[in-house]
Amino acid sequence: MQKVDAIIVGGGPCGLSAAIELQNIGLKPIVIEKGNIVNALYHYPTHQTFFSTSEKLAIGDVPFIVEQRKPSRNQALVYYREVVKLKNIHVNRFEKVISVEKRQDGLFTVTSDKAQYETPYVILATGYYDHPNYMNVPGEDLPKVFHYFKEAHPFFDTDVLVVGGKNSAVDATLELHKAGARVTVAYRGSDFSPSIKPWILPEFQSLIRNGEVVMHFKTTVKEIREHEVVLNINGKEEVIKNDFVFAMTGYHPDHSFIRKMGVTIDEETGRPTYHPETMESNIENLFIAGVLAAGNNANEIFIENGKFHGAFIAKAIQEKMRKSKGLSKK
Repeated sequence: MQKVDAIIVGGGPCGLSAAIELQNIGLKPIVIEKGNIVNALYHYPTHQTFFSTSEKLAIGDVPFIVEQRKPSRNQALVYYREVVKLKNIHVNRFEKVISVEKRQDGLFTVTSDKAQYETPYVILATGYYDHPNYMNVPGEDLPKVFHYFKEAHPFFDTDVLVVGGKNSAVDATLELHKAGARVTVAYRGSDFSPSIKPWILPEFQSLIRNGEVVMHFKTTVKEIREHEVVLNINGKEEVIKNDFVFAMTGYHPDHSFIRKMGVTIDEETGRPTYHPETMESNIENLFIAGVLAAGNNANEIFIENGKFHGAFIAKAIQEKMRKSKGLSKK
């Protein structure tokens, strides 16, 4: 069993930021990531532009300099790769954590699909992007249904339904329309979401006004069939022709994974129990970092505020180490 100063589960921006903060207090943490670094960002749409400005996405006092105000997905991937090299962060890539167990001696045993580790501190920074919110309707398991959007080209000259009305749905709609798809949008809300990026909303509204995109408010999906979709539009059932469905219905954290570690979860919000000043969970020396702390409300914590969790955690661990040394001297 490999002994490690601290283990960070998840190699996204917030996990990498936590690793840097722990290095700054003299620890040598290991980041364990089931894909490669910033795996969730890699799975973002190819041409996506961030909502945040580059300086708000920067971590570890490493400047994130780009020509335009809002960086693209590809620029962010380049930046975080360079941060890992510059800060010499130890990342175990393509390794999946299976379990985290607190032992009687106070240490943790972390078991992955490749190794086993012993550590006094564990930071969970697993995010939520791997677990989409399902609509739970007949036909959702058909191959034509996607919960992630990558690129629009394969859907040229096809009938596509986009489900949702927030940024991911709007981004997908604009890309699909640009690539020549015939797009219908179904949104359960009664108006455009206030969270839509202000610089893309006018274009989206223009397409709807001009009839280039069909928009249905107060609409839910009742059933997905091989060549059509059944919608409930403001209480009335309507069948539309359809080749593909993009269910951009959001994502949620893996509650079962956290619960197995003993972390308690608020049933209503999905928020794990943690102290806001230290990010320590109800399990001593087990910390929460990044969007995982927001529970089901993914719009509450982003890279730009979740990246500070690492500093809270490092300060808390440093204080624990100081007290431990004081007790050992006595």
